[in-house]
Amino acid sequence: MNNFTFFLVVFCWVSGGSSWRFFHNGRIKGGNLGSPQHRSLIKESRNFTRWFTQNLDHFDPTNRKTWEQRYYVNDEFFDRSKNTVFLMIGGEGEATDKWMTNGTWIDYARDFGALCFQLEHRFYGKSHPTEDLSTENLRYLTSEQALADLATFIYAMHEEFDLQPDVNWIAFGGSYPGSLAAWLRLKYPHLVRGSVSTSGPLLALTDFDEYYKVVGEDLRTISEDCYSAVKRGTAQVDSLLQHMTGQRTLTEMFKLCDPIEDSIENGNDISNFYDNLAGNFAGIAQYNKDNRIGQSPEKLNVTLDTLCGIMGNEQSNMLEITRLAQVNALILNMTNQTCTDYVYSKMIDEMRNISWDSESAEGGRQWFYQTCNEFGFYQTSSNKPQIFGDKFPVEFYIRQCAEVFGPNYNASYLEEGTKRTNTIYGALDIEVSNVVFVHGSVDPWHALGITKSYNENAPAIFIKGTAHCANMYPKSENDLPQLQAAREQIRQLISTWLKY
Repeated sequence: MNNFTFFLVVFCWVSGGSSWRFFHNGRIKGGNLGSPQHRSLIKESRNFTRWFTQNLDHFDPTNRKTWEQRYYVNDEFFDRSKNTVFLMIGGEGEATDKWMTNGTWIDYARDFGALCFQLEHRFYGKSHPTEDLSTENLRYLTSEQALADLATFIYAMHEEFDLQPDVNWIAFGGSYPGSLAAWLRLKYPHLVRGSVSTSGPLLALTDFDEYYKVVGEDLRTISEDCYSAVKRGTAQVDSLLQHMTGQRTLTEMFKLCDPIEDSIENGNDISNFYDNLAGNFAGIAQYNKDNRIGQSPEKLNVTLDTLCGIMGNEQSNMLEITRLAQVNALILNMTNQTCTDYVYSKMIDEMRNISWDSESAEGGRQWFYQTCNEFGFYQTSSNKPQIFGDKFPVEFYIRQCAEVFGPNYNASYLEEGTKRTNTIYGALDIEVSNVVFVHGSVDPWHALGITKSYNENAPAIFIKGTAHCANMYPKSENDLPQLQAAREQIRQLISTWLKY
């Protein structure tokens, strides 16, 4: 055990936290793409919102049920002589009309005279196919149904907007929609001319242990001292958990909503606590320097440099665990949380809530179902060496699937689900043309995507030093040269697809 001592006069804890975390299972609250956050954001008073009558089940012709799916449209740049339509694919969070006037795809739309659509993903945002989010109803939430939604929508918009039969559709997607963009071109090549697949994981994998390997490498790129300090701080947490005084110290230091000494015999609570601490670093790494996270300008500037400035500060004479606690406090403040809620049962209870009015209905329950049913993607502590400890193995997440959705969602079910997904879409061996795969080296999700390609008709762009979906956000004077070059390369590819 490490030799270190803490002196505390009062032990206390704070109440008022949320059982639904801001960053959970590699997904940020609101969805992994979210909305652009930039000082030069264009704000419009126009109403881009429309509704489309969609089929509930595309694969059962006897099921005639329909529902209203939300979409946005912007015809500001539309030049009918260019015969081009852009489609942004919605994903695991609410769609926002901010994207209808902002982002790189709008710059491209201006260049190519494109009509712009954004279709919200079924079961997210305001697109509610069923009366609630019961497990029975969630069987209609699959990537295959979502792709069929897109295909049906494309056909309908041809008629609605009197488009030419040979109109060229280009699909855009970031994160899970990045996967959908590639799969749309794979499954419906007669409907889309090309796809820009950004930060899309193509390999379904239950134990995504490489995620935290990349996060560790990100920290190491900033500073070896930072990497080592996180590792030592985690070891100090291990030590404090071994006795009552240490447990009370942790409750105070990390602003826990419930005293951890009451949970010391609950392995799920302890796993969730470690998962929280690791997530503090993962959430920043995933969106490093892209102006994505935060509620105000001063909170948008939290980056890996910020975290490593805390963790690698050898001049502070603070123990590494104290620095870990400072990082935790920073994240709580950034996400407007009052305390760290790690209690497993509260998290499970919230995820079991099937109401559209529940907190997890913002997308957390739905996305977790998709991971339990099709993808896995669980960011575990299995990879070695591991600076975040070994307390959140893959079994921890599979257990959650069974407890939230029922005992059928066990390890064997998930194994079959990921195998089926890879069989349907081809995983990293996908055979497709007119698709560009774009990833950032800092983004941990690149480990499940295509970062090298020998297919000139489906090239890969791997942008060193950028994070999740960086090329999709509005350009900035601070953009790295390689990010600027990637955006231009994508523009050239689109031009080639359109034969301009």
